[in-house]
Amino acid sequence: MSKMNTAKPKVIKDYEKLPVEIHEQIKLEYPYGFSDSLITFTNKDGRIVSVLPFETEDRYYMVRMTVGEAIRIVEDDEDFDSDGTLKDGIREEYENKYTDDLEDIDDVADEISDDDDVF
Repeated sequence: MSKMNTAKPKVIKDYEKLPVEIHEQIKLEYPYGFSDSLITFTNKDGRIVSVLPFETEDRYYMVRMTVGEAIRIVEDDEDFDSDGTLKDGIREEYENKYTDDLEDIDDVADEISDDDDVF
């Protein structure tokens, strides 16, 4: 388990508001779906929030989603099979795409809009 780098900006963002490239990287990190990997915490307003942790080279994301949303996202995504597992061909495609271009993900992250919740 990797330790979170505290020097990186930490961003809370809804899954739907992330760029496709980040979605693809998240799928590689969580090829068996997201719902079992969610963590919960109490935010500064005292509300309980569930998030999917995801780290790039220059940012630490906490992707907001409920268990129900995590299940729905995977069920509705054609990259996953009916068992909620990332399809082998898709996994290979993304691995090939991002193994050589990890820096590109961080470039995309820099383009994310200013409505990020940084904590």
